[in-house]
Amino acid sequence: MVSSVAHAELGDYSFWQSTINLVAPPRADNKVTSSQRLGIYPLLANPAGFDSGFKPARYYAWQTVKLAPQTGAVCGNGSPYKFFVNRVPNTSNTIIYLEGGGACWDSASCSGQAGIRGARNADGIPDDYMSLLNPGASLVSPLVVRLHPWTRVKTQNWNMVYVPYCTGDIYSGDKVAIYSAADPQQAPLVWQHNGLRNMRAVVSWLKDNLQRPAQLLTTGCSAGGAGSLTNYASIRPDMAPTRGFLFDDSGPVFSAPAGSNPLQYPSLPLQTFIRSAWGLDAANGPLAYMQSRLPGFNRADLGSLYPALSSTWSADRMGQAHFWKDLNYSSYSYERFYADIINAPDQATKEALIHARWDVDSGRLRASLAGLNNFGGYFPQFRAVNESHCTSIIEFANADIQEQGLELDHFVSSILDGSGKVLDASESSDAADRQKPFNLLYYVLDQLL
Repeated sequence: MVSSVAHAELGDYSFWQSTINLVAPPRADNKVTSSQRLGIYPLLANPAGFDSGFKPARYYAWQTVKLAPQTGAVCGNGSPYKFFVNRVPNTSNTIIYLEGGGACWDSASCSGQAGIRGARNADGIPDDYMSLLNPGASLVSPLVVRLHPWTRVKTQNWNMVYVPYCTGDIYSGDKVAIYSAADPQQAPLVWQHNGLRNMRAVVSWLKDNLQRPAQLLTTGCSAGGAGSLTNYASIRPDMAPTRGFLFDDSGPVFSAPAGSNPLQYPSLPLQTFIRSAWGLDAANGPLAYMQSRLPGFNRADLGSLYPALSSTWSADRMGQAHFWKDLNYSSYSYERFYADIINAPDQATKEALIHARWDVDSGRLRASLAGLNNFGGYFPQFRAVNESHCTSIIEFANADIQEQGLELDHFVSSILDGSGKVLDASESSDAADRQKPFNLLYYVLDQLL
């Protein structure tokens, strides 16, 4: 704590105030107002007398925060929703990290029967989720690992909020779906694509129980990256930080205008499907709500999120990163929607078809970000772990752009500490990445993840 105060910045408390906070934790100073309890997606609280499990003076430890059904929060299978907080006494600065995972829109993928291409946490979230026995959460990224052995980043000294993923809808859906099982003798699966309401409940609790952050980073990888992007227009004004940051790691929301040609906009079939499956286009639903909070957003083109966020919060610093050779998020995006991929004669052909469409979508996004001053893009080629998916998991190393002498640290620092235009960089070849020596750590963690 002394070291942190010695390098004080916006949001940090003095040594004496930090000491006082150990015995008298700072109280919430940005509580939900009566008007915010109303509306389409209100900020609802746990009922009086409900024990969330949070202990304000318990610092430097992950605490499970339980949310009652009255908050609107629930996991996809109907189990209670909970999230996790790790508090510090010496700063108000906070990171909200949205967990990654799959996406789902049928019985097999939502129940977990589809394996890694299905939904995460189909059976809900246990209280000990942040235990070291669960490397998928406790060791997911240096951004939320305080004592990471070699990667350092300023958020390791901040308050941490870890938001688990259990609805299969990139934190954006609002629909109770009934999915028929492949076996007609099995009962249909009732699944709650409740991601948006879960996020609203988390923000409500944070406002009512923690101090307003002077600096706030909203981030996540994969589905969590996409969720950080789609929820920023509500998280940012509700949490009301002095300085706001957004880092979408490997969860791009590509342009695919309604009625466009999928040859030019390869994500169109996916987006058309999930609009219905997750209730995105419902009257007063998620996209209408987003548009009400982000006037520059065009709900007919989800990729308009990037310029809309950039212009609305022009003083905030934002970034998008993903690998050109990502085979995970890209498979979700195209694998189940194109006949030539489904009927590919071999795995190599299938992967080539997937990568070709990913290149089209990513190329357009990169060009769009290049024209934005405060929303940077970082596009390395390949990393031999997790199907080249998520640049910031495990460590920041090896998500590098060798031809420009850049590491992921440079991009994260450009977002959190930089000034002027946010770093924009892309790697042209994966040859140097594939020549790196075998990495035993990546191999072991790949099996676990």
